[in-house]
Amino acid sequence: MNSADGKNHGRNEGAIVWREERGGGARTAELEAGGRRIAGWITRQLAAVWAACGAFECVALAYLAASSALIAVFAENLLHPVKLVSVQALVATVILALCLVEAGVAERARGRSETFSVKFWRFWRHWYPHLFFLFCFEELGKFVHLVTPGWQDAKLMAADHWLTGVDPAVWLEQFATPARNDFMQFAYLTYFGYLLVLGGVLYYRRDWREYWSVMTYSATGYAVGYLIAILFPIESPWFSMAGAWHGPLQGGPITATINCIEHFGRVRGAAFPSEHVAGSVAALWGAWRHRRWLFWVMLPLVACMCVSTVWGRYHYVVDVFAGMATGTLGYVIGDWVMKTRAPMATEADKTSGRD
Repeated sequence: MNSADGKNHGRNEGAIVWREERGGGARTAELEAGGRRIAGWITRQLAAVWAACGAFECVALAYLAASSALIAVFAENLLHPVKLVSVQALVATVILALCLVEAGVAERARGRSETFSVKFWRFWRHWYPHLFFLFCFEELGKFVHLVTPGWQDAKLMAADHWLTGVDPAVWLEQFATPARNDFMQFAYLTYFGYLLVLGGVLYYRRDWREYWSVMTYSATGYAVGYLIAILFPIESPWFSMAGAWHGPLQGGPITATINCIEHFGRVRGAAFPSEHVAGSVAALWGAWRHRRWLFWVMLPLVACMCVSTVWGRYHYVVDVFAGMATGTLGYVIGDWVMKTRAPMATEADKTSGRD
């Protein structure tokens, strides 16, 4: 190779290196740009999901996060902690997906007549909270000894005796008759209708903000009650005092119905505070705030329901008082959450009738 060829060869090698460096830099820049696009897309999706969520979702997701954190910390007390956390994550994902889909459908239909799709997704967006409450309550059966290994019923039995001078569930047995038992079991069953009826009235009138206010009151009361039940496990007189009375409560069809429900849906534990009372009181406060006439209809039923929880041997008297306090706390905190994180609102809320 002569000197000219060597110089040309050197220049060619330099050109090749320069082109490679430029090509590598272009690829790096392209990858960085792609990363920014993906990050931007994720950011937009998260913002859309957050915008689609309302006050109820804030409370529901906060409870799922808190209970998942407790599972992680006390995992050694559970048989399948990973499975439980996975279920929690799945439920949270379903909630977020439902909110996002419903918001998207509603936005696309804005200004046009309502389609079946809009009504379908709106229905599930508004009524899934009832399924969420049921899921959380049934799940408590797995959490009763997550933090505290033993039952704490002795403390509440002593508190009841201090308050009343007797064991209330045992003392009430002397007044039991088939007719009274059926009445009390009917009062107990009315619990399942309070939130459905109040929510149904608000949903029918398209009072969306009032509807979500009521759901948020209930969600907050339940969430506080669920966390207390996890930290302070009570199994209820039905289990802890079994054998203290002369026999089961005898009644008619209502008693048979409640016995069937309790047989398939009873959760051992989660008795303090009474979630029946907490949910009823939160709904009662919602009726007072948003449908006063319905409050006066519900009040005597809720009062009888509170007595029925002790009559039917489901709760201690202290459970009832704690449930009242928890339901009221749910109303107070839920109202604050509503003011700081308003739920979805539509023009229908401005035009719907008011009582």
